[in-house]
Amino acid sequence: MSPAPTVNPDEVDFVAIRAQGPGGQHVNKVSCAVHLRFDVAASSLPEAVKARLLQTGDQRISSEGVVVIKAQESRSLAQNKADALARLQALVDAAARVPRTRRATRPTYGSQQRRLSAKAQRAGVKAGRGKVVD
Repeated sequence: MSPAPTVNPDEVDFVAIRAQGPGGQHVNKVSCAVHLRFDVAASSLPEAVKARLLQTGDQRISSEGVVVIKAQESRSLAQNKADALARLQALVDAAARVPRTRRATRPTYGSQQRRLSAKAQRAGVKAGRGKVVD
């Protein structure tokens, strides 16, 4: 299997935004959270990976085909950029994995017989619960 394609950092746009949550005065004056924007259609990913990425029902992918990831775990802008890029790469890795096709199988003869005998046994238990007739 070929390795998953890597995301080219030149195709990714980062926008520094203010983080949410507690942090006192620091959070109100420093933009250390990151919005990562990645246009799937304009990227250099293989066409098959692009198609699978756009087919996933991930809420981070907009209807225009732009992946938007928000990273604000760290108080460092560089760490948040690295975290967002790693999450994008994980998304691409999942899309690069080709799902195995399902082959229809039939139940074995023994499993069919066990199922039928269990059904008959259960039917007997339920039939025994009825009213007693003299």
